[in-house]
Amino acid sequence: MMKRTFVMAALVLACAGASMALPVTTARAAEAEVKCDLSFSLSGWSLIYKHAEGAGTVVCSNGQRANVKISVHGGGITAGKYRIDNGKGDITHVRNIDDVFGDYAQAGAEAGVVKSGEAQVLSKGTTSLALHGSGEGVNLGISVGAFSITRTK
Repeated sequence: MMKRTFVMAALVLACAGASMALPVTTARAAEAEVKCDLSFSLSGWSLIYKHAEGAGTVVCSNGQRANVKISVHGGGITAGKYRIDNGKGDITHVRNIDDVFGDYAQAGAEAGVVKSGEAQVLSKGTTSLALHGSGEGVNLGISVGAFSITRTK
């Protein structure tokens, strides 16, 4: 009986805590309800230093749109050359397209020969960027760096 009372008390406290947090969560969701999608192509190389460049388009749910330049810079224990032709990115927690631009922290392990695929989740403050794509090349290693998105003029 005491165990059941403890479980019920824990559920009541959890529900009370959730209801108290709900208005804060709703306010944040109202501030950041725009979702943006990135389509890109990228090619690069790595030999201790990692470098890649590409281009793409960002389209947001509020109708904003921009052509962008993508660059990746970093370092680690890496070697290879690769190309991604059909990259996609899901960008969340933004108020408008201006929140998309900047440097996203990147860390990862890569391994691929001939046909390769990659998926990563990057962040820039509260903004999240989930990348996925496939391409060709050879890449192997562990690296850290920055994935940058800038507006094309």
